[in-house]
Amino acid sequence: MEQLQHWIEILEENGCRITSPRRVIIEILLNSPRALEPTEIYDLGREMNPGIGLVTVYRTLEKLEELGLIQRIHQEDGCHMVMPAVEGHQHYLVCTACGKTTVFRGDDLGALFSRVETNTGYQVNDHWLQLFGTCPDCKNDHKNG
Repeated sequence: MEQLQHWIEILEENGCRITSPRRVIIEILLNSPRALEPTEIYDLGREMNPGIGLVTVYRTLEKLEELGLIQRIHQEDGCHMVMPAVEGHQHYLVCTACGKTTVFRGDDLGALFSRVETNTGYQVNDHWLQLFGTCPDCKNDHKNG
């Protein structure tokens, strides 16, 4: 609930009215264990608030991304899914079977970035790291199936 209130405050500070549909969208994002597509958020939102509109979902996601509260998750067909943004040296580990997303710390990448800078002449200013694999539940299901 603390994160919900934090997001609401940020949105209000940036001139956004917190309507019932917008609040539902935020709650869905914060409570999901995996990345969601806008249409999934819309479908889940309509269960909680039948008056929610798809345009509201897209506009809210656009604003949340602009404010750095959500980020896109890369998939083979593009970056259509979103999750609450990670902070600092945190990154996503995404299950390719069920979509469950786990956050992990990756704060020991400095040596890698230094090598890349030395080898290429680039200056690394930012990075975006996502790892893909099979979660323990899906691995166990595969073994038991």
